Formats: sequence, C-alpha cells, structure tokens
Amino acid sequence: MFGIGVQELLIVLVIALIVFGGKNLPRIGSDLGRSIRNFRSAVSQPDPIDVKPVEEPEDRRDA
Repeated sequence: MFGIGVQELLIVLVIALIVFGGKNLPRIGSDLGRSIRNFRSAVSQPDPIDVKPVEEPEDRRDA
C-alpha cells in the first residue's frame, strides 16, 4: 500500500504520539474523519442550477 511498510507506519505513529500527545490523538483523528466525510458529501452533491431566464436587452426586443 503506497510503499509504506509496518516499520514506517510505526515510526510515523510514534512521531505523531510524541508531537501531539496521547490525549489529543483521538480528537485529531475524529476531526480528520469528520472533515473527510464533509468533503466527500460536498463533492457528491450536485451544484444548484440557476433556472432564471436570461433577459434580452431592450433594443433587441423591438426588432
């Protein structure tokens, strides 16, 4: 998987534990998951369609 082995994954997790601390990691993980979920839902929703008709200028209506 992306060239990341078990040893590299453990090193990254230990560094994250040292930098962020044990109490903050669950909060960071849940915030990251929530942001990914919101991004996916925003991308999958269709764009609103503007159905307002475009009005022609006054000089073209008289012709």
